[in-house]
Amino acid sequence: MVGKKVKSLLNFVMWLTGVLVSLAVGFAMIGETLTIPWLGSANIVTQVAGWIVVVTTLLGAALALLKK
Repeated sequence: MVGKKVKSLLNFVMWLTGVLVSLAVGFAMIGETLTIPWLGSANIVTQVAGWIVVVTTLLGAALALLKK
C-alpha cells in the first residue's frame, strides 16, 4: 500500500518537473534567452517554436489533469 502511494507521488513529481522544464524552455525561446545558433538572425523561428512548446505543454497538462 505504501509502495503504491510512493510510486504515485514520484510519478506526479516527475510529470510536474517535465511540465515546468518545458515551460521554462518555451518561455526562454520566446524571450530570446535561448536561441538556435545555426539559425543566425532568424529569431522569429525560435519565438514561434517557443510558443508551440508553451501552448502544447499547457494543453497537455490541462488534458492530463482533466483525465484524472
